[in-house]
Amino acid sequence: MGAIHPDLKEASVFITGGGAGIGAALTDGFMAQGARVAFVQRSDASAFADEMAARHGVRPLALQCDVTDIGALRAAIDTAAAAHGPIRVLVNNAANDQRHATLDVDEAFWDWSMAVNLKHYFFACQAVLPGMRGLGGGSIVNFSSVSYMMGNAGYPVYTTANAGITGMTRSLAREFGADRIRVNALMPGWVMTERQKRLWVSPETLEPHLARQCLPDLLEPEDIVGGTLFLASDASRMMTGQALVIDGGVVVTG
Repeated sequence: MGAIHPDLKEASVFITGGGAGIGAALTDGFMAQGARVAFVQRSDASAFADEMAARHGVRPLALQCDVTDIGALRAAIDTAAAAHGPIRVLVNNAANDQRHATLDVDEAFWDWSMAVNLKHYFFACQAVLPGMRGLGGGSIVNFSSVSYMMGNAGYPVYTTANAGITGMTRSLAREFGADRIRVNALMPGWVMTERQKRLWVSPETLEPHLARQCLPDLLEPEDIVGGTLFLASDASRMMTGQALVIDGGVVVTG
């Protein structure tokens, strides 16, 4: 257990992609704070929800949903608000960093990648904003990535979407700041989720990346939780429109 954020106790929290990878660590972290957590996951996450119930004594609301289906996503947010109260914390985490080459991209892939990496972020924000206004404030944490800051090749549509997330975050922070709704971006580095280890991690890829980090340790999903809780909580109550990087020191800001 890291820092305790008393204002997160009983808070209604909604997480996209909250049943696997970084999202699963976030669900666990918010539940440890006593938050009322609902999450969506494209696959069946009932076994993970059972694990969380055994660990925390209360079950998260696990909703199966493809986030690219905006109607289904809105319905899931409505279901979560009905169960736990208006969403006070939204964490847009779901994404897909499928590798691709520029010359191989067609319109269908472009549209799919934007839908899974950017479009649903906007519409999830849109769906929770009225409820946050009614609460007198709230916090939105949009997961971006340091990949576009690094100028990486190998997934140009994904990096384009992540740059868009940062721009959207700043615009929404300005538009809804008067309502005390804070909107920040969190930008992880290369986190060793099971998916990353299965698909992309090898000695040939990992060693040069670690050499770029200031810190010598691998990033794990749990390393992203503390920063997310900070952005979600009153500990960062005067912080909005910002990008918080957690990457072991690969990129610098400022």
